[in-house]
Amino acid sequence: MRWNARKWRSDGRRRGRRIVTALAAALVLPVAAGVAGTAVAGATPGAPVHQAPNGGYQELLIPSSMGPIKVQVQWARRGGNAALILLDGMEARNDRNAWSFETNAMRQFANDNLTLVMPVGGRSSLYTDWYGTSNFNGQQVTYKWETFLTKELPAYLGKLGVSPNNYGIAGLSMAGSSALATAAYHRNQFKFAASFSGALNISAPGMREAMRLALLKAGGYNIDAMWGPPWGPGWLRNDPFVFAPRLRGMSMYISSGDGIPQLKDFAMGPVDLMSAMGIEIICALNTRAFQARMQLLNIAATYDFGWTGVHSWSYWQDELWHARNQILDALHAH
Repeated sequence: MRWNARKWRSDGRRRGRRIVTALAAALVLPVAAGVAGTAVAGATPGAPVHQAPNGGYQELLIPSSMGPIKVQVQWARRGGNAALILLDGMEARNDRNAWSFETNAMRQFANDNLTLVMPVGGRSSLYTDWYGTSNFNGQQVTYKWETFLTKELPAYLGKLGVSPNNYGIAGLSMAGSSALATAAYHRNQFKFAASFSGALNISAPGMREAMRLALLKAGGYNIDAMWGPPWGPGWLRNDPFVFAPRLRGMSMYISSGDGIPQLKDFAMGPVDLMSAMGIEIICALNTRAFQARMQLLNIAATYDFGWTGVHSWSYWQDELWHARNQILDALHAH
């Protein structure tokens, strides 16, 4: 039997505390493995060097206020100036962006005139500019990911032929809201934004508490160092439900599943599977609420709620493929 979003809303108060705990656990869920791309020699910080041919793969170290950031790049097949940034999830690693090995994203766009840009790192960062360093885990550097994605990264890639005004951005899970926020506040740069299984109604009951627990679990981060206390303006600025009017006219692809596992999902084991089911249901409720808000504002977007599955990379790989033609159209990258 399929989950019914209305029923979950009606029972929301009764289940709220249990959902907070499930969300915190599930946001840091390790999910299915994929295939890695073949690396080539990377560039060192300094003057940009385009070492790979059109359509080739390169790893760059791009200077930033956070120190050098590793970025995996698959260059546009025919030297086009469009780029798609793929943001990682809550458990982002420091060696590779999971889109490059958990999915076939590079193969999907291998023959297209679009550069794939996959920043590495940013665990529990929500790819935003933090107010300060986390005092719970001894974080040494203040996250400034919005600054990197909208200033330092485009400036560097601009010297290698990528237009600073022809970007798309996509994120899954924690980065779903991040992708929409980055695009919403930098409309001169972004022509497309996608959220796959994102938390798009951060102000919903229980969500702020759940996010606090999730960041503690994924590295011991103090979320107050990110946007301040839960009643502060930083939370509202980064809530897609609140900044929705800023997305008018943006090409968007918004997706979440129903939380019902397919046969392949049982390979996770019972604990991880239950977490993956719970988080996807919560993301579906968040995303449905965001859809309702957008419809009230008469703002168009492409939505896909039609897939059965849980919070796992194999489904986000499929959703990226479903969004591919829209991405290429929005960025004129065919």
